[in-house]
Amino acid sequence: MLGKRKRIKNTSGMLYAAQIRAARALLGWKQQDLAKAAKVGLATLARIEQGQGMVQGNFSTVMKIQRALEKEGISFTENQDEGIGVWLEKKTRPR
Repeated sequence: MLGKRKRIKNTSGMLYAAQIRAARALLGWKQQDLAKAAKVGLATLARIEQGQGMVQGNFSTVMKIQRALEKEGISFTENQDEGIGVWLEKKTRPR
């Protein structure tokens, strides 16, 4: 049986391209959806996602992407022992 793992929120401000791709997948978003939500160019987002490792790009652009995903319930994790990840917070529905 798998036990609960402690998630350590990424507070370093460093995102990985794989995290952005995984976050989009959790939301069921296409690149166009994220580009629109983050107010960044589609070509810019595609270039960022094609990278390996930490995201390379303008800091303000990366922050727009991160904020757009976090607004939808995505949290980014980074743990020295377990690596990087993302999770989608459960949203409560209004009654």
